[in-house]
Amino acid sequence: MHNIDTSSAPRADANIALKGAPSLSISLVVYRPDVSLLNQTLQSVTAAWARMRQTGTDARAHLYIVDNGGFRDADIAGRLASLAEQSVAWTVLRGHGNVGYGRGHNLAIEQTGSQYHLILNPDIDMDVEALVNAFGFLQAHPAVGLVTPRIDDDRAGIQYLCRRYPAMLDLFVRGFLPSRLQRWFSRRLGRYEMRDVINGRDVVWDPPIVSGCFMFFRTGVLKRLAGFDPRYFLYFEDYDLSLRTHRLARVAYVPSVRAIHHGGGASRKGFAHIRMFVASAVKFYNQFGWKWV
Repeated sequence: MHNIDTSSAPRADANIALKGAPSLSISLVVYRPDVSLLNQTLQSVTAAWARMRQTGTDARAHLYIVDNGGFRDADIAGRLASLAEQSVAWTVLRGHGNVGYGRGHNLAIEQTGSQYHLILNPDIDMDVEALVNAFGFLQAHPAVGLVTPRIDDDRAGIQYLCRRYPAMLDLFVRGFLPSRLQRWFSRRLGRYEMRDVINGRDVVWDPPIVSGCFMFFRTGVLKRLAGFDPRYFLYFEDYDLSLRTHRLARVAYVPSVRAIHHGGGASRKGFAHIRMFVASAVKFYNQFGWKWV
């Protein structure tokens, strides 16, 4: 489907000189958030933005916190104050109810007039150089509309969150089989998770599907796509958005942009999440084509 190339892929340089005064918006959708993880995320945003300011650019940033329910400003008051000290404006969007992950982000995407937009999960810790490297890579590669980072787990091992187009069997094995049984499908899962090309060194061009936990977009591309498809309440909205992005721009996995993800799979979150996962999978395959094995 896509030309995945690492042979001569350039690497982003942490010391790249950023041109102009880029503007960034960030959207976080929260629903009954883990306050500790949310504060960690905001701390990492603050540190990464402080590093951006050290590059000498007059960059501007605006954080949108989309409250889908169960969020209290007081729980993160200290972190919001730290962001303000780094000249990051912030807005809490609320009163719309629990509209789902993608529609929540769309509320922020519709409002922003930034040059770049970061879709971020509230359980992500960004590396201090993540924003500098993401900005630098997009400025150096104007054909790229979306950057996806190297995502590590809590034990500093790579989470293979880039994907090839999935068969139903891939989703079932990865999402629902216990690890002792997954070993029987290791070769198949390795191909689905692009383990043959994803590593901590090389840029990978045009991975078909990337994770929605950290998507660094040119805002113009994101607006032309009208953000996430609102028909997905939760799960597969990032699969859909990834595949549609390829129609307008290139996508790049850039391992110098790094983050830690503390999230978990649908099968570990109970029956309600399994039901949403299956419903979204049906929508996805009806849109892009069924593949069973």
